[in-house]
Amino acid sequence: MADGPRTLGHLAALFSAIVWGVTFVSTKALLEDFEPVEILVIRMTIGFLVLCVLCPRLLHVTDRRQELWFAGAGLCGICLYYLMENIALTYTMASNVGVIVAVAPFFTAILTRLIYGDGLGRGFLLGFVIAMAGICIIMFNGQELHVDPLGDALAFLAALVWAFYSMILRKIGTFGYGTIQTTRRTFMYGILFMVPAALALGFDPDLGALAEPAMLGHMLFLGVVASAMCFVTWGFATRRLGAVETSAYIYLIPVMTVLSAAAFLGEEITALAVVGTAMTLAGLIISEFVGLRRIRALDSRSGRS
Repeated sequence: MADGPRTLGHLAALFSAIVWGVTFVSTKALLEDFEPVEILVIRMTIGFLVLCVLCPRLLHVTDRRQELWFAGAGLCGICLYYLMENIALTYTMASNVGVIVAVAPFFTAILTRLIYGDGLGRGFLLGFVIAMAGICIIMFNGQELHVDPLGDALAFLAALVWAFYSMILRKIGTFGYGTIQTTRRTFMYGILFMVPAALALGFDPDLGALAEPAMLGHMLFLGVVASAMCFVTWGFATRRLGAVETSAYIYLIPVMTVLSAAAFLGEEITALAVVGTAMTLAGLIISEFVGLRRIRALDSRSGRS
């Protein structure tokens, strides 16, 4: 694959990871007036409507069986992942969830290995270990480790569900449809799956709170940028780089969360956070540009696509 499209893929994945790391600030502000499931449903609905405006042309599938893949993507990437992550946060510490969810790239690599037979490479595994060590330092940052079986298990399931979402995106990318159209169809199914869960968890948002410009701005940021735009750019990156290479950018999310908390909330960046950030970035670089580059070179010599 040419360097140009690959560079655009890296930039798209980087953009998504940076924005998703910053969403912590907006979510924390909105939690003053909304429950987590209310924020989730509203932001995804806004995202769906934005995608409808950007690309109003209907998606006509060439094979009805493809709808199952879109439904699976909506169930995994839009509904289950966020619900599990949000519920996990009610049982266990945010630091636990942040570290556990960051295991998603490794789960993605394992699934890719099992389903497609792609190799992992020592470089990717080394990068994963270094990045995870850095993320642990960032998230715990001297705090005492607290283990909650239910909350931590839900976080692990969320990471595994995201890995399945990555595999489904890889399959959807072979259908030949536009990225915005496929993302919109995924959002539609995700919202449909989310409705019964939202009702069961008590969906009764106070929309009057959005009359305040700051709150409306936070919600629009989550809906337009973090949902509509970022899922499109993540899907674009997955098509250009593959599921494993794109998923490695998830390592950046805790880093951006720390930086955004310092920039917007005035939280202190400690020496441990700096060390953890450096290790996380090093792990990402090793995974992306050492381990995976070696895998691509071996695949090219063996004639694999």
